[in-house]
Amino acid sequence: MSYVFDTAPLWTLFQNYYRRRFPTLWRNFDALIEEGEVVSTREVRREIENCPVESLREWADGNGQVFATPTADEGAFVGEIYAVRHFQQNIERQKLLKGGEVADPFVIAKAAVIEGTVVTMERPKQNAAKIPNICDHFGVECMHLEEFMEAEGWEF
Repeated sequence: MSYVFDTAPLWTLFQNYYRRRFPTLWRNFDALIEEGEVVSTREVRREIENCPVESLREWADGNGQVFATPTADEGAFVGEIYAVRHFQQNIERQKLLKGGEVADPFVIAKAAVIEGTVVTMERPKQNAAKIPNICDHFGVECMHLEEFMEAEGWEF
C-alpha cells in the first residue's frame, strides 16, 4: 500500500518521535521510504522549508525522492477538487493574498492517481473543506497518523 503524507504527520513524527528514543519506529518508517511506499508532493516539501522543525527540514533535504513534482493527471485532479465550489474554501484567505503554499489538494490528487492513502492529522468535520472531507467526496482513502501506524501493525 502506498501512503501519501501531508505536512502535519511528518511534522508530528519529527517533532515528537525522536530517532534515538524510537529507533524501531524510524527503522520501519525508513524501510517504507526505501520501498517507495511513503511518498508526498513537491508542495509538501515547500511547506517543510518554512517549518521550525530543523530535523524535518534536514531529512527532507536528504530525501528529495519522496517529494515528487505533480503529474499532469494530478494537476487535472486538483482542478476537479476546486471545481467543487465548497472545496475552494480549502485555500485559506491569507494564502491567497500572500501566495503561501497549498499542499492539501496535491496530496489528495497524488493519492487518487496512484490509488494510495492520504495520511494527515486532520479529522473530518461536518460541512468543512478539510482533507478527510475532500477525500470522502472523491472516494480517496484517508487516515490519521495513528491509523497509519495501526495499518502497518506497529506497536512500541
